[in-house]
Amino acid sequence: MKITIGREDKADFPEFDLEDVDIKIDSGAYTSSIHCSNITEITENGKQFIKFTLLDPKHDLYNNKEYITDDYACKKVKSSNGISEERYRIHTEIIIFNTTFPIYLTLSERTDMKFPVLLGRKFLNKKFVIDTVKKDLSHKLKYKNT
Repeated sequence: MKITIGREDKADFPEFDLEDVDIKIDSGAYTSSIHCSNITEITENGKQFIKFTLLDPKHDLYNNKEYITDDYACKKVKSSNGISEERYRIHTEIIIFNTTFPIYLTLSERTDMKFPVLLGRKFLNKKFVIDTVKKDLSHKLKYKNT
C-alpha cells in the first residue's frame, strides 16, 4: 500500500546528522536533490572522492561540516528551465514516515530556493501517492506521541 504524502514535509538525513529538513515533493522532477555548496572532486592515493558542504550559512540547520564520500556518480540532469547540467549524485538514507529509505540525491546549488531538498518521481514511485492539499504528514506523525 502506498503512503500518502503532501506537497511539502520535513525529513531526516541520519548520515548527515540533519533532522527536520524542509522537503518539497516535486512529481515534475525525475531525480531528487539536496542543496549544497563547495563541491570538489579530489583524488587521494589513486581513489576519487567528492567533498561538499550541505545547505548554506543562511539556513537554520547549516553546520559547516564538510562531508566526503566515494559513493557517488556524475549524472546529467535537466533543470526546470530545460537546461541540462552535470551533477554529482550521492547515495544516502532519508527518514520519512518513521521509516528509513535509501535515496539517491543530486548535489545542487539551491541558494535561492525555499526548500533545500526536492523529492522527485524516481524516489516517490511505487511508495507514495501525493495529495497536493496536504502538508507535513510525516512530520506530524514523527511528533504525534511526544
